[in-house]
Amino acid sequence: MKSLIASALMLLAPALVLAQTPAKPETKAAAKPAAKHAAKSEAKTAKSSDKAASSKKTTVAKAKPEGTSSRTQLKSATNQVASGIIAAEAALSPEELAIAERVHVGRIPCELGAFVTVTADPATPGHFHVEGKGFKYFMAPVATTTGTVRLEDQKGGAVWLQIANKSMLMNQKLGQRLADECMSPQQLVVAEAIKKNPPVSVLEPISK
Repeated sequence: MKSLIASALMLLAPALVLAQTPAKPETKAAAKPAAKHAAKSEAKTAKSSDKAASSKKTTVAKAKPEGTSSRTQLKSATNQVASGIIAAEAALSPEELAIAERVHVGRIPCELGAFVTVTADPATPGHFHVEGKGFKYFMAPVATTTGTVRLEDQKGGAVWLQIANKSMLMNQKLGQRLADECMSPQQLVVAEAIKKNPPVSVLEPISK
């Protein structure tokens, strides 16, 4: 009996070994497709998130030029309004425009070899640039009771006075006379005529 049992065990042992060993390869073979599938899923998820991020960046990049153009349009409109206000403030009355027509322009010689250049401003009717060595003013005509042509730069505190035979430039803020005995060609003619025929002074007695 013992020999029969031993023989039976010897016959069953290979079968048991064969039944237990195939389990490991099947587990590994099943694990590999699962790992590949998980890796593919992760790659797809990463790609989709990258696409979403890039689409957001594109949307933001497209939105920026629109904001920039809106700011540019707003600045342009603001500048136009400011220019309109300045132009309205600089507008002159008919009387002031009539005074502006009498202003002598050009490079006008003054005493001590100085010069004053008076130039009409093309953008602002009736206004003038008065400049020379060490000064530059933007002036507008002001009505006077004596009929004297008077230009003023209120910000700079300068005054340009023009009478028949000469002109002079004063800085009222500094209390200085910047240029005197300035004569345009028209004023020079008047000045020569006065020298030849000086006007009668009210203080001199009338000769009989």
